[in-house]
Amino acid sequence: MKETAAPADAKNTVQSLAKGFKVLQAFTAQEPELTMAEVARKAGLDNATAFRFLNTLVSLGYVDKVDNSRLFRLSLKVLDLGFHAIGRSDLRTRARPILRGLVGEVNEAASIGVLDGSSVMYVERVQAGLTQLGVDVRIGSRVAAYSSAVGQAILAWLPREQQVQVLEGQPRVQLTPTTLTDLDALLARLEHIRSLGYAASNQETVSGLYVLAAPVLDIDGMPVAALSVAAPSHRSTLQQFQDNTLDAVLEAAQQLSRSLHATGGYAGTAAS
Repeated sequence: MKETAAPADAKNTVQSLAKGFKVLQAFTAQEPELTMAEVARKAGLDNATAFRFLNTLVSLGYVDKVDNSRLFRLSLKVLDLGFHAIGRSDLRTRARPILRGLVGEVNEAASIGVLDGSSVMYVERVQAGLTQLGVDVRIGSRVAAYSSAVGQAILAWLPREQQVQVLEGQPRVQLTPTTLTDLDALLARLEHIRSLGYAASNQETVSGLYVLAAPVLDIDGMPVAALSVAAPSHRSTLQQFQDNTLDAVLEAAQQLSRSLHATGGYAGTAAS
């Protein structure tokens, strides 16, 4: 099922602008360079319309033509839009020193993720390793919410109706042997996570990777983000990883919540 936005009043929308964003959204981390025909297909446009939009975006600097080819790709100017949005809050600034304190001999990466549709987008990350597992998560990278500890840590504190909406917002693919895809099983998992106060991933998104995540909650107890740590599974069992890391993760999530709340941010006290 494709991710869909809430219907808008057609009288109050500019369809050409919407089509322009569909062209931009055709490019992904998996397919960063596309031909005009590929953009048209992915954006649901005819070739002539896609051609005009691409040329307009090239002239504005948001799309580049790849030299000596028929390919197009997003320019670095697109990043400005995302970073301006992220930069509006204290989340990244407050999170950075907290994440650094979590990375060491046990944890090779620590991250902050926010829910965006049916995906989680990483808005801050400190990474010291994991390259041997082929893990190259950067700021702006996305993972499916249903399969990630970060996504599940956020979803567990949302109302059931919203949980279902997010989980049904994209195909639930079996990424690894331990990935949970059944809707009822996932909803039961979220209920269990809520009772524990944290989410644990046993190689559910990437084989060979353990992840622990805790929610960052606002003053009303609603999740605005989740904080996570990750480590290679070959070093320990999942239980040993939790024993070594869980207290620090929960404390870090609470610290970030308190810090944002104290500075007038949108997060309050996290659950323990």
